Amino acid sequence: MRKTVRKWFWVWDFDREEQWLNDMAAQGLALVDVGFCRYVFEECLPGEYQIRLELLENQMKHDESRQYIRFLEETGVEQVGNYFRWAYFRKKTADGPFDLYSDLASRIKHLKRIIALILPISGANLCIGLANIGNATGVGISLANVGYINLALGILGCFGAWKLGQKRKRLEQEAQIFE
Repeated sequence: MRKTVRKWFWVWDFDREEQWLNDMAAQGLALVDVGFCRYVFEECLPGEYQIRLELLENQMKHDESRQYIRFLEETGVEQVGNYFRWAYFRKKTADGPFDLYSDLASRIKHLKRIIALILPISGANLCIGLANIGNATGVGISLANVGYINLALGILGCFGAWKLGQKRKRLEQEAQIFE
């Protein structure tokens, strides 16, 4: 039996999304497909799978991404879906621990990739929002409303980048302790 769940996660809350997907697997629902705010599950044994998410460095069709996914598949990992550069992987729990990041440096690098994705989009939204609000005089209220929406999205994105930056900073401090 397939079950589709529609749920929203902010890009900077990828760890919460991953935890939710693992909770679903623990309840006997294995992730089989993803889309925009859409998750498709099939019944499985409770706790049969572990789920991991990763923002890949390149697009899915890029040779490096394909090679990386092939490497993971050779270790028993299955790619169950992707959305843009976000890849969703699962591995049977019986096959042992499943972690995509072997050390703090790779975790930090992943956070930097996500921040590098969020900041330009947020900056563009801030600029477009300010331009729309500034040019709305005499044009009508709708252009200003669009500007306020862009501003809100830009501020929200900057907040998300800040949250990830704080997480990255903690990991960098932790890495210094181990050096």
